[in-house]
Amino acid sequence: MLQPVRLALALVLLGGAVPRADAAPPRTPRVRPVAVTGTPAEPLPEIRVEKATPTLLYFPTEIAKSTLTVDGVLRTVDKVAVPVDESRIRIVDVGERSIIVQPEADLGPGERHELSVFFADGRAPARAAFVLVTAPADVDARIDVERREQPTAACPAEAPRPPPGPEDFVLLGYADKEGVPTGTVEAASDDPRGLQSEFGWTYRGPRWALVDVRIWNSAGQRPWTPREATLTGKGGVPLRARVVTVGGEDAPPGGSLRVLAVADNLPPGAGEVFALEIRGAGGRNLVIPRVAFPMRAAGGDR
Repeated sequence: MLQPVRLALALVLLGGAVPRADAAPPRTPRVRPVAVTGTPAEPLPEIRVEKATPTLLYFPTEIAKSTLTVDGVLRTVDKVAVPVDESRIRIVDVGERSIIVQPEADLGPGERHELSVFFADGRAPARAAFVLVTAPADVDARIDVERREQPTAACPAEAPRPPPGPEDFVLLGYADKEGVPTGTVEAASDDPRGLQSEFGWTYRGPRWALVDVRIWNSAGQRPWTPREATLTGKGGVPLRARVVTVGGEDAPPGGSLRVLAVADNLPPGAGEVFALEIRGAGGRNLVIPRVAFPMRAAGGDR
């Protein structure tokens, strides 16, 4: 009768000594870099965590510790972990450039939690975010976070600049009364319209002419904005001129404005003396009756 009992006892002891077939092998720890770009179109990188191993995330620059969240919930305040009810993720420690994270239990299949923190310097990419999962074969013991800069948009092609005009050479000082032949502009005034001009200068090229004059707007008048100009010679045919202003767009009440009138298509037979009319906003125009250009040199019409 004792033999069956002894046999059963031996079987129990032997059974306890045999390893369980369903025991999972330990996971392989990994140390690897993970890049964050901050591009919303890219999926968040996965970090593999487990209950038995804390995972260190090491950042290339300081992080804003107060911005650390797990699943959108703030997890630290002044270095102290804030418990969240039913949370599966524990923040073990937060440093100036590091976070140690560890789940309360291995995460189940398909279970994912988002960990996010902002960098302290605010440069792009400003946020580092990851998805925490548990994998059957390995675990991330350390993650070296790489912060890749977002590609900058290509600079728009620069619009082609127009060729320089006569006014550019005058304004830059390449043409003045000391270096090239010049003529004169007599002072003029129109008291009813509250406008008057100072003595000025003229310049002439093979196919262009330029008048440089300062115009004053009387006190009590509205601001005066020159719009267009014409030069009229002895033949009586007006020649349109562009208006270029210096120092602003209008002459304020009691103030002045430097005005350049530029004729770009001067006829070969144009004379040396013209009347200049500068038309402004509100019908306030100023006529300068005598504008003398320098005489053309021989062969100057070529």
